[in-house]
Amino acid sequence: MTERKPLGMPFESWVDRQIREAQERGEFDNLPGAGKPLPDRPHDDLWWIKQKIESEGLSMPLPPTLALRKQAEEALAQARGARTESEVRRILDEINQKIRDAIRTGLSGPPLNLMPFDVDKIVSEWRRSQR
Repeated sequence: MTERKPLGMPFESWVDRQIREAQERGEFDNLPGAGKPLPDRPHDDLWWIKQKIESEGLSMPLPPTLALRKQAEEALAQARGARTESEVRRILDEINQKIRDAIRTGLSGPPLNLMPFDVDKIVSEWRRSQR
């Protein structure tokens, strides 16, 4: 015959018992962040994914159209800081070719919204900045 608990006695589930025993062993003592308020952040359903990516030192690849936009911004900054006019032209010609290829073939991701740079205009700006 099984022993019955008197009425009004709380039932301790297996999980509750595991937690109680772990507390008694001190396994919850001195946990990092314990007793501190949670960080005040705006609601973000993907917070845990972003935290995992950051903690693992990973990065998420950009969609091809956004990656090309980023490359174009970097190329423009590089061209503006170039040492020679031929270097400015080379940098701009390379990124313009990538932009033309993307426009012609299409890339996945958000709209590209990017046109080839006006090389002569940027070279002219570069010359003025060299004075």
